[in-house]
Amino acid sequence: MSTPITITRTEAEQIREIVIDVLELDDGELTGTSHFVDDHDADSLLAIEILARIERDLGVIIPQDDLAELTTLENVYTIVARNKAGGGDA
Repeated sequence: MSTPITITRTEAEQIREIVIDVLELDDGELTGTSHFVDDHDADSLLAIEILARIERDLGVIIPQDDLAELTTLENVYTIVARNKAGGGDA
C-alpha cells in the first residue's frame, strides 16, 4: 500500500478561498463537511467554476468525471490530492 498523497496547508487555504469566492460565502459559512448544493445552494455551473479555478490557480488537472464528487470542501481536498499525484482514473 503506497503512502497517500496529501495537499499542503497553503493548497488547502487556496482551495478554501476559491470555494468561498465562487459560492459567495462568508468565511464562517463554509465547513469541511457542509454540502455545496444542500447547504449553500450551489449548482453544476458553480461546481465547474470551482474546478476551473483550482486547475488555473493550483495547476492541478481534474478530470470531468470527478465533477460529481465536488460536493464538500473535504471532498475537494481529496480530489485535488488524488489528481495532484497524477493518480486520477483518466
